[in-house]
Amino acid sequence: MPDAPAVTFPGPPRIPYPGGCVLEPGPYALEYLLIWPADVTVNGEVYANRQVFPFLRELLADPAAFGLSREEAEAARERFLTLAGQALSAEGGDPAWLRREFDRAPERKAGA
Repeated sequence: MPDAPAVTFPGPPRIPYPGGCVLEPGPYALEYLLIWPADVTVNGEVYANRQVFPFLRELLADPAAFGLSREEAEAARERFLTLAGQALSAEGGDPAWLRREFDRAPERKAGA
């Protein structure tokens, strides 16, 4: 049996698209997936109700701070891209949009 991944989290739930003409389903789904919260487990430690995408960016920025190797952090990113990409595709979005979000520079917090 293969080793369990160092970072685990569930797949996103069905995206709660409100309908209407405010926003197309694909872009709405992308915005949802960038803030979607879930419990993320890192080497057995649960980080409850964390926004998955920003948390994975933290892991990728400094894997050692979480006791991870670069490869383990990258595997978590790939898991996110697979699971969230499937959800995004189901809403008419392009999974490449998610990969592009990882490539963007993180936004600075006010006062940082």
